[in-house]
Amino acid sequence: MNQTATGAVPDAVFDAARGGDTETLRAALDGGVPADARNDAGDSLLMLAAYHCRAQAADLLLVRGADPNVANAKGQQPLAGVCWKGALDIARALVEHGAQVNGSGSGMTPLMLAAMCGHREVVALLLEHGADPTRRSTKGLSARDLAANIKAQPVLDLLDAAIAARAGR
Repeated sequence: MNQTATGAVPDAVFDAARGGDTETLRAALDGGVPADARNDAGDSLLMLAAYHCRAQAADLLLVRGADPNVANAKGQQPLAGVCWKGALDIARALVEHGAQVNGSGSGMTPLMLAAMCGHREVVALLLEHGADPTRRSTKGLSARDLAANIKAQPVLDLLDAAIAARAGR
């Protein structure tokens, strides 16, 4: 059992989010489980659904009011995990529900994570929604630096265009 402000939440609810079991998740939400319930590691239901690329579960939680910016105990937010994995559909849903595209709870922004993994479509989505391509990680690296490390030319092209646009060129 995990504790929330409204009481204990059975582990099965967190397992449902992680596994994409929308029927169990819907029943739990209908029964009063808060959409932002967290487990002992601080992971919200949305974090678990998003990180495990369970789009329908993530959509259900967002529609039911889950906060896309709730960070876990490590400072990680759902958008960061989704960008690292390249789950475009979930990244889009999170952004459309207010996820902070420049959040950097773990020292790297979602844009940096998508760039370092070569996820061009996710990089494009983040840039379209205001992600700052000039930000630097706690280690001093930009999204461009991270994309260059893996020789992700399509991502580099997007980032170069975004950086030039910001500079007014």
